[in-house]
Amino acid sequence: MDAFPPWVEALLAWLALPEFGLGAVFVVSLLSATLLPMASVPVVWGLIEINPALFWPAIGVATVGNTLGGVITYAMGWGAERAYERVTHHPPRDARALAWLQRWGPPACLLSWLPFVGDPLCGVAGWLRLPFWPCVAYMAIGKFLRYLVFVGGLLWVVPWPLPA
Repeated sequence: MDAFPPWVEALLAWLALPEFGLGAVFVVSLLSATLLPMASVPVVWGLIEINPALFWPAIGVATVGNTLGGVITYAMGWGAERAYERVTHHPPRDARALAWLQRWGPPACLLSWLPFVGDPLCGVAGWLRLPFWPCVAYMAIGKFLRYLVFVGGLLWVVPWPLPA
């Protein structure tokens, strides 16, 4: 019995590194910026280790994918707030965190790269209906710097090829 249906095997083959590495980087980066618990930095690092010439394209594609994932999470927060307002008119329970985000506004989205809190931060920015384009710009800057620092750091610290 096959482990996956043929369409899943075809999708995995299409995303397989290194042949379609940038496609895989994009998909993993996009999904990891939603509320799915995934890490995209190892995928970016792995592709760059296999093909160092793809350093800047991989960083760029990962940044775009991760930012689009943040935009999806922002939209989910915006939609959740609209649904919440239709059902109830009570203030949210954790008003302290919302007040912090409202005080800082879109620049708080620079922190969207942080593990565990970054993705929900994008959703809360949508919930609060913070200005969309400034939020996207700050998300992109934070996510770009994350890939640059972490992937660059891994390339500097971890020798390649790995010792056997």
